[in-house]
Amino acid sequence: MKKVGLVMRKIQFAESQGPRVFADRLKQIGMELGVDIVFISPERHVSSHDWIPGYEHEKGDLVNYDIVLDQIHAQQIDHVIYTVSGFTYLKMFIKNSVLFPHSFPDPALTGYEMMKPFYQMVDKAVVQTEFLKREFARHYGVTDVDVIPIGFSEKLAEQHFDPAQIIDNRILWIGRDEENRRPDLVLEYARQNPDKDVVMVFGGERYRESMKKYNIPHNVNLQFALSQSDIFTLMNSSKVYWSCSKFDTFAMPLTEALAMGKIVVKPEHPCYDHISSKHAFSGNEQNWFELVNMAAASPHKFSNDNRDYAFEKFSSHVMKEGYRKFFDTWLSH
Repeated sequence: MKKVGLVMRKIQFAESQGPRVFADRLKQIGMELGVDIVFISPERHVSSHDWIPGYEHEKGDLVNYDIVLDQIHAQQIDHVIYTVSGFTYLKMFIKNSVLFPHSFPDPALTGYEMMKPFYQMVDKAVVQTEFLKREFARHYGVTDVDVIPIGFSEKLAEQHFDPAQIIDNRILWIGRDEENRRPDLVLEYARQNPDKDVVMVFGGERYRESMKKYNIPHNVNLQFALSQSDIFTLMNSSKVYWSCSKFDTFAMPLTEALAMGKIVVKPEHPCYDHISSKHAFSGNEQNWFELVNMAAASPHKFSNDNRDYAFEKFSSHVMKEGYRKFFDTWLSH
């Protein structure tokens, strides 16, 4: 079985959110395709919180190259996927290195200036959306880019789908306690709409502490580090899924919400253009509250159109076929 290293930060492997879900999905798909995905991460200079000087993020990654390379060589790996731009220098040591970005140097994201020099060294990438493929070409002249979505679990989307369990006034939001994700907006919406049942789900336990700085309205239910099964159960019980982030490389919960037939309210930024179905509505800070209320008041309890669209575009089957083609070409080098 051919080995492929997947290099991520320790914190990304540890938390119940996008990067870890992607890693587990890729490992499973790899097994089905005869590829052994080996998890690799540095063990030192890694904090349990973001943005502590000397730890985490691109500059911190640079001091971890010896550890990462030791793991790669010990496993006799010659093909590597890395998800953090700070590990771009791996291509100096491992010829077949490809970036799968969980972040991107967009001005909407904290630390984007720090990322930019690393992206200027990227020569090959796998991205989740056509938008990112265009951005790689436009900003960095990188054209060797494959587009493969992070596929949701069809099994979970079918197992948990039960329209009878939908709570008409339940609004679901999934994110992090980070300025880019705008949890403050969701809390203000709940404050202004006390008749709504607002559920906010955070990917890591560390946010349980950070959310204490807010005054949480009585109609907000905070959840932390849920399993995928729990996420889909909550998705099913909600009528509306709302994302108000400034920027996303993929927005996995949005595709899961479509798969569960939710009425979706999302940002109008072009990075969300792939979330494009009959009952997916784009807005901004000026009209989001109205859009969410209109979605909650819709005569449609759920959307089969959204569900069909998600299964066609973002299922794990689509992801598997994408990686089958990618591995066939990349691993032959």
